[in-house]
Amino acid sequence: MTCRAWHIAGGRATLVDPLAAVDTTDGFTWIHLHGEGDMVAAWLRDHAHLPEYVIDPLTAVETRPRCDAIGKGAFVNLRGLSDDLLTSSDPLASVRLYASAGRVHSVTRRKLTAFHTVVDRVEAGDVADPGDLIVAFASAITEELDPLIADLGDTLDECEEALDPTRIFEQRRAVTHTRVRAIGYRRFLVPQRSALEKLGSLPGDWLQQDDRLHLAAAADRAARMAEEVDSIRERAALIHETLTDLRAEQLDQRSLQIAIVAMVFLPLTFLTGLLGMNVKGIPFADEPWAFAAVVGLCVAMSAGIVAWFVRKHWIGR
Repeated sequence: MTCRAWHIAGGRATLVDPLAAVDTTDGFTWIHLHGEGDMVAAWLRDHAHLPEYVIDPLTAVETRPRCDAIGKGAFVNLRGLSDDLLTSSDPLASVRLYASAGRVHSVTRRKLTAFHTVVDRVEAGDVADPGDLIVAFASAITEELDPLIADLGDTLDECEEALDPTRIFEQRRAVTHTRVRAIGYRRFLVPQRSALEKLGSLPGDWLQQDDRLHLAAAADRAARMAEEVDSIRERAALIHETLTDLRAEQLDQRSLQIAIVAMVFLPLTFLTGLLGMNVKGIPFADEPWAFAAVVGLCVAMSAGIVAWFVRKHWIGR
């Protein structure tokens, strides 16, 4: 487990000892813990003196974006990109924050890439209160997710423009991979929008009016990404159906070609089989021109059958 703390006063952020930050009463204090297991819960209980109803959501294993008013503050859970390798069904790491007047406790179990951006903003003096910190997390997370969602849409655009029966399997893999990623992102973007909207409407003087406006903007951006993800999922399903139709049409064409070849050779096989019987009475069996005549007859029959298929537009469609 790692623990870091910042004290912000007079527009200046200072990295301080986490144990000393617990007792700080002036300015704004941010205490961040990273880790798993009982050590985080024990530190929050023994050193930060937080109640169990706050520690439980901060250290929960399975989480999804949400916002709840707790006492004089609020608990917020947001999801963002991670430096760790995550599964396709759970592609985003969580950051859990408990904010109240003058203080924020945050916990991460996985490395959150947006954390470094937020730290840079804190140390640059852009964060002055709990509302600013939550807005910084929400903005950093959406800024990182936005280009990834756009890339998913671009991938589908490329697939739509390059539909090719000779590359069906490759394109189906790309579309399926895009759809799985979109479903994974949608699982968290939709509740994240609701969490940001709820946080912006919570009563309390620890959230300033500009913070509420910024939260509304972040919620609107999350809503736009959620709508884009829904669109990507629907488009991926349609492209997948189109590729399936192309594959079925390709199979139909090949089956037709096989059927035509079989129908051309079927009467020829019957004729040669009939003449190849080892019985007496085969006409012209002793004539030297008989073989050439049979071959010519077979060629004529083949030409006639092919001409009939062309006339019926079975060939050359």
